[in-house]
Amino acid sequence: MKIIVPVKRVLDYNLKVRVKGDGSGVDLANMKMSMNPFDEIAVEEAVRMKEGGGGHSPGSATEIIAVSIGPDQAQETLRTALAMGADRGILVKAEGEVEPLAVAKLLKAICDAEKPGLVILGKQAIDDDSSQTGQMLAALLDWPQATFASKIALNGAKANVTREVDGGLQTIAVDLPAIVTTDLRLNEPRYASLPNIMKAKKKPIDVKTPADLGVDVSPRLAVVKVADPPKRKGGVKVKTAAELVAGLKAAGVI
Repeated sequence: MKIIVPVKRVLDYNLKVRVKGDGSGVDLANMKMSMNPFDEIAVEEAVRMKEGGGGHSPGSATEIIAVSIGPDQAQETLRTALAMGADRGILVKAEGEVEPLAVAKLLKAICDAEKPGLVILGKQAIDDDSSQTGQMLAALLDWPQATFASKIALNGAKANVTREVDGGLQTIAVDLPAIVTTDLRLNEPRYASLPNIMKAKKKPIDVKTPADLGVDVSPRLAVVKVADPPKRKGGVKVKTAAELVAGLKAAGVI
């Protein structure tokens, strides 16, 4: 089974986000960029399916294709996925912000060409936190979807997926091909070894453009202003529970 894993280049999660002085967006100048953490989890799960780790039978996946949409520098993100175990990469070159619907349309075009049995992607990107692409892609392809997966078990032409929901855990079965979005507790991504990093340099990356795929990625939204969140005020100590309740009532909390 062929698996497609979309990966996004984002600001490294260890760094503090800085807003541009004019409020037009986030300052990325001279900042470290890395793969979106939820996408790392998706790559790891696909590699385990191919290797037979994580409870998957060997050969559950025959080929893993990493896909990234962004500038030339996104090839670095693809090389990371290839070093983790993906077989080849596809870069769709696009400058500026590409909105979730446009990303989903580009991925649909790639799925139409590649005919995968499964698409695994992070439940959200940590830069925009939209959590929309997987669901939109499932709608465009008319495929079953299982979001926020904390466990995946392939069973022939079906996938049993345990989802994290507000009330706890929910296990569902979906027919393949399907879309699965990964949650934080699905697995622990591996570190790429030096030999695999060297091998990844020789793995192929196919470069395309949105025009090649027949997709218009013109933005539909305009950012009016980006600002830091307001600073939190200091807390207040209370001596009794009654004083606490009175304060909450005064603040309109209860």
